[in-house]
Amino acid sequence: MGEQTGGRRYRLISADSHVNEPPTLWTERVPAALRDRAPRMERFEAGDAWIIEGVADPINFGMNACAGLPPEEQRGWAFHDDLRAGGHDPRARIEEMDTDGVDAEVLYPTPRLSQAIFANTDVEYHETMIRAYNDWLSEYVEHAPERFAGMAMLPNRGAEGAVAELERVIDRPGIRGIVIGCWPNGTLELTPEDDKLFGRLAERGVPLGIHVSLGQRMPAAHKAKLPGYGRFFDAPNRMIELVFAGVFDRFPELDVVFAETDFGWVPYVREQIDNNYQRLEPTAHFGLQALPSEYIDRHFHFGYMTDTFGIRNRQAVGVERILWSSDYPHISADWPSSWRVIQSSMSGVPADERHAILAGNAMRLYGFA
Repeated sequence: MGEQTGGRRYRLISADSHVNEPPTLWTERVPAALRDRAPRMERFEAGDAWIIEGVADPINFGMNACAGLPPEEQRGWAFHDDLRAGGHDPRARIEEMDTDGVDAEVLYPTPRLSQAIFANTDVEYHETMIRAYNDWLSEYVEHAPERFAGMAMLPNRGAEGAVAELERVIDRPGIRGIVIGCWPNGTLELTPEDDKLFGRLAERGVPLGIHVSLGQRMPAAHKAKLPGYGRFFDAPNRMIELVFAGVFDRFPELDVVFAETDFGWVPYVREQIDNNYQRLEPTAHFGLQALPSEYIDRHFHFGYMTDTFGIRNRQAVGVERILWSSDYPHISADWPSSWRVIQSSMSGVPADERHAILAGNAMRLYGFA
């Protein structure tokens, strides 16, 4: 099963893949006055790493580009020249996708790199670096808009600036969504001014992307014993904030996508939110027009790489809410054997539901159809 658009048949769309930004992305694209402060790549004995204003540690990227390597070669440090070219070259990326049987990809930035830009409070720096990234991404995805959905970064130093950047890039070929690092007002608490962006996204039919979590802290070297565990921890809080702020009552067409959070946790969270809501509503008078779970069912979507529990319980989430993702070229990817893993995890899933999860939902959200 698959759907065709302009002659292309979509059977598998990764709703969360990544680029590997080229070393000169910012130093070649920002004004001279900011060039010395722009993110740049430097060489160390163990490999290359990004040097970023406000970040104490060099940010390496080996785990962001090691998909398909033997386990003993998957490590934090790597030299950029040794990476597969598809991270920064769209022509090479199409060959890599074809090797894995992937028809299209939704492309996000490298998380710690984008996090450092999102968290920088210097408005001129913040907005300039975001514009430079979006210009580069636009050129990348324009190479094959039928294969790529670029997720443009939006600034968070005021909702007007976020809307301005949205309007600057959203009509470019292949730019199909946006990703934010914190709420448009610049904090982790919603304010009325954020409605300017939410309303424009709803009006334009552009999905609001949150990759794993929102945050304001600068990135650092990985120190957790098991990096990547618990990616969904932040998502329930953002769901509650958006629902109880009445965002979806004001903007019923707004779609929100949580990338790389999986979804097996959603039924439990829905149940607990509704339970507390019904206990407290008689005295709290939250002012919602529906149960919290109804907003979750209508407005939120969840990207996963591996979630066999979630697949078995997909009806409790809603098949139309679930988006398969490869996370390529990160360590979580199963490249070049994605189909083998999919076949194993989806045994017994009806064909129409498989298609929705593997391609149809991404087609609808990102305009591939």
